[in-house]
Amino acid sequence: MYDVVVIGAGPSGATAAEDLARSGKRVAMLDRDGRIKPCGGAVPPRLIEDFHIPDSQIVAKIDTARMISPTQRRVDIPIENGFVGMVDREHFDEFLRQRAKSAGAHRYTGTFIRIDRDAQGAKVIYRDKISGNTLELATKLVIGADGARSKVALQEVPGGDKIPYVIAYHEIIEAPGKVGEYDPKRCDVIYDGTISPDFYGWVFPHGKSASVGMGTGIDGIDLKQATAALRASSGLADCKTIRKEGAPIPLRPMDRWDNGRDVVLAGDAAGVVAPSSGEGIYYAMVGGRVAATAATACLESGRVKDLQLARKLFMREHKGVFKVLGAMQNAYYRSDERRERFVSLCHDIDVQRLTFEAYMNKRLVKARPLAHLKIGLKNLAHLTRLVSETRV
Repeated sequence: MYDVVVIGAGPSGATAAEDLARSGKRVAMLDRDGRIKPCGGAVPPRLIEDFHIPDSQIVAKIDTARMISPTQRRVDIPIENGFVGMVDREHFDEFLRQRAKSAGAHRYTGTFIRIDRDAQGAKVIYRDKISGNTLELATKLVIGADGARSKVALQEVPGGDKIPYVIAYHEIIEAPGKVGEYDPKRCDVIYDGTISPDFYGWVFPHGKSASVGMGTGIDGIDLKQATAALRASSGLADCKTIRKEGAPIPLRPMDRWDNGRDVVLAGDAAGVVAPSSGEGIYYAMVGGRVAATAATACLESGRVKDLQLARKLFMREHKGVFKVLGAMQNAYYRSDERRERFVSLCHDIDVQRLTFEAYMNKRLVKARPLAHLKIGLKNLAHLTRLVSETRV
C-alpha cells in the first residue's frame, strides 16, 4: 500500500514524487516511457534556485530575447543582472525522475488506465510496458500529473473535460553557430499570423541543438508547414532534424484540482501554464510541490478537504501574474495589428525591465509604482490606437 501514487513523471510529477519521498512517504510514480514534451526549454533563475538544478542541466544561458512582429520589426530585450537558462526536456525530465528515484520513490513504466476503489482504498490500474500485463498499485492518494488532456482529470475531477488548450509543435535540430537570423545566445519569439494566427512561434537555442516551433488553438493550421517556414526565415532550413514532437498545452488553470476524495491534480493536468508566454516548466514544478504539500497534509490530518491546499497555495502566489498575462494575451494576440502594437510596446524600457524582473522572480514587481502607471497609460494608448504602430 502506497501513501501516494503519482501518475505522470514529467517535471511536475517527478517533483511531487521527490518531495513526498524526502518527507518519508511511501510513493510510486508511473510514467510512459520515451515521451518528450515539445517545449522551448526556458527556465528562470528562480527555478534553478528553488529546485536545486545543477549547472550541468543548463545547456545554454541566454542574455537577450528578441521579439519579432508581423512586419518583421525586431525588438531586442537585454536580460540584465542574470540569464535565462535553457534545458533539453529529453535529459532534464529524466534527471528529475532519477532524482526522485534516488530520494526513495518507486518507479513504474506503463500506461494509466483507470482508478478502481474498494474498502482498502484506491487502486491505480495500468498496463505495464515490459510485460504488457494489466497491473495495479494500491494507494491512499493519487496525484494526477499526466499532462494536458489528463486521463486522471477526465475521469476524476469535475471540469476535467473542458480545459481549453493550444497544440504546440516543435523540431529539435542540430544548431549551427551564429548564422542568418539565428544567434545561439538569443531567444527569438515570433508574433506573426503567418506562423501562428493566435499564439506565437519560437527559436530557442539549446547549446548544440535548438528548438524551433509554434503553437495554435485553431483547427486546420499545418503546424509542420508553419515550423518549416520559421526554420527557413531563421536560416535553419538545412540543419539536421533530431526529433519532432507535438502536444497540447493548457491555457488556464482549472477551477478545481481535486475530486474531494483521494485525487489531486498537478502541472499541465491542472492547467498551470502561463497565459501569453506559454511558460510551463517552472509552474509545473511548483504545481508538483503544492500537490505534494496537500497530499502530505491530507495523509497526516485525515481530512480530504486538505487536498484543496494545492490550488489555494498555487493561486495565492501566482494568481496575479496569470491574470495579467491572460489579459495581455486576450488584448494582443487576436490580430496581426494588435501583435504589431504589442511588439512596439516592448520597445519601452519600463516594459522591458518590469517584464523580466517578473519573469526572473515569478512575481509582479511593485517597487516602481510610477513605472506601472506609465506602462498602463502606454498600453491603453496602443490598444485605442492613440499611438502609431510605427512609433517607438
